[in-house]
Amino acid sequence: MTTGDTISYSVDGPVAVIALNKPKLNTLDIAVLDGLIAALRRAGGDDSIRAVILTSALEKAFCAGLDLEQVLDGGSAMMRALLQRLYIELFGVQHNLGKPSIAAVAGVARGGGTTLSLSCDVVLAADNASFGYPEFHVGILPGIHFTHLPRVVGRHKAFELLFGAAPFGASEAARLGLVNRVVDANDLMATAMTMARDFAAKPPQAIKLGRAAFMDINDDGYRQSIASVVETMALMIDSDETQDALRRFLKRS
Repeated sequence: MTTGDTISYSVDGPVAVIALNKPKLNTLDIAVLDGLIAALRRAGGDDSIRAVILTSALEKAFCAGLDLEQVLDGGSAMMRALLQRLYIELFGVQHNLGKPSIAAVAGVARGGGTTLSLSCDVVLAADNASFGYPEFHVGILPGIHFTHLPRVVGRHKAFELLFGAAPFGASEAARLGLVNRVVDANDLMATAMTMARDFAAKPPQAIKLGRAAFMDINDDGYRQSIASVVETMALMIDSDETQDALRRFLKRS
């Protein structure tokens, strides 16, 4: 196993396991996102790796979203840098990974944490997982989910989830089609590993070419449209309304 400050990378046969490991809630800052993208590139460039699992080393959280203290301190420039990595570089490396990726989600997944899970090809959720889009509580936009969520759950349900910003559990996420399967928390990694090994057993060139075609067909203009969303969200951070909302949230938490 190789371990950095916030990301661990280990190999189990043909499967790479990438685990977020930033106390207390795996919030996303520049270092975490750079480490995650580098780990995915490492897995993608290693022909002995046939599948990838993205998970958390923390017991109670998969990822609670962006590091809002860093966002508040850094303003629009920091927000732009974070979203460039989260919305564009992460999805770019996942798009070109060349092998299946599985998110194994336990505990809290919010905002950017939900983004991490949906960047993967398959999402497995522990029965203690919970999801949500809390961005409007702090005066920012759940921008990527404007693109993704309506395609999965429909326009009207997506509006309720995004603008209402209420969290929901793993069973509801499965019912809506946001996760593939809900499993006992104690079985989450074993289930993910079994699925990863099943993918890994398939002919690698067929998987690589088939996945590339699948990704291109389902891209649906995402990479062309997301750049303007990043710019809008970056500019919002410097508004008085968003600054006040962020300060209130951080004071309570």
